[in-house]
Amino acid sequence: MPNGQWRVFHARRNDEMIQALLLKWVFRAKLKIAFTSTAQRHHSRFTQFLMRQMDSIISTCSAAASYLETPPDIIIPHGIDTHTFSPAENKDDCWQALGLPGKFGIGIFGRIRPQKGLDRLIDAVIPLLPNHPDFTVVITGQIQRQDQAYFDMQMQKIKQAGLEAQVHYLGELPFAEIPKIMRSMSLVAAFSRNEGFGLTVIEAMASGAAVIASDAGAWPDIIRQSVDGYCVSGDQQAINSRLKSLLDSPQLLLEMGAEARQHAEQHYSIDREAQQLTDHLLSLQ
Repeated sequence: MPNGQWRVFHARRNDEMIQALLLKWVFRAKLKIAFTSTAQRHHSRFTQFLMRQMDSIISTCSAAASYLETPPDIIIPHGIDTHTFSPAENKDDCWQALGLPGKFGIGIFGRIRPQKGLDRLIDAVIPLLPNHPDFTVVITGQIQRQDQAYFDMQMQKIKQAGLEAQVHYLGELPFAEIPKIMRSMSLVAAFSRNEGFGLTVIEAMASGAAVIASDAGAWPDIIRQSVDGYCVSGDQQAINSRLKSLLDSPQLLLEMGAEARQHAEQHYSIDREAQQLTDHLLSLQ
């Protein structure tokens, strides 16, 4: 640069690391190269070689960092728009506006497929809903053709249990509708079997909902146990037990939702992510 400072090249994929190294080694560009690693798998030898040439390694969560040869220089989690995802002024009014039965919503969001764990939620609520008539499960998300049989199987379980009135599928909704639905929920469930990061939990927390999630992706880093909700193992018995404790105490859900909003706003806003990333990249110059 004219002022003598280094340019910083931020790479996120192998081809970008290669491009940066070509600029640095072949064209003698005055570059510092940072790479963000999000993958939760063992890296190939070639990727490991490329990463060793970087000036800085960034990761997004502890799970991704655990697959690196050496610890990252910094962990910068993803953030979300905490203005778009914000709490309802009155959750009761927001819930009633949906026109669904009951008083409290249990939401699950995202594409419907086995990896996302809808079956874990369905298996957990079947024994619980008869004793918790004020709770209603709300399902939203796209169903692709190859996953239709999986979804139909879950709905058949609900029908056999006689719980159709307490479980509602709203279909695939436009993104602009999701914040309105999410802030109506008292509890949001996320039982993915694996996740790259998992923004849904942060979006739910920012919306003022308590959360119960599997230990996939970044969720163990994000959720404060017994404060924002619970992060549980994939064991169905553990899911059932934690979910029951939450449904037994609607007031606790309200308190957790308030704590979750504060935590998300302070630590997981997109503004904070951008500022942390900017500060770190500038420190490399």
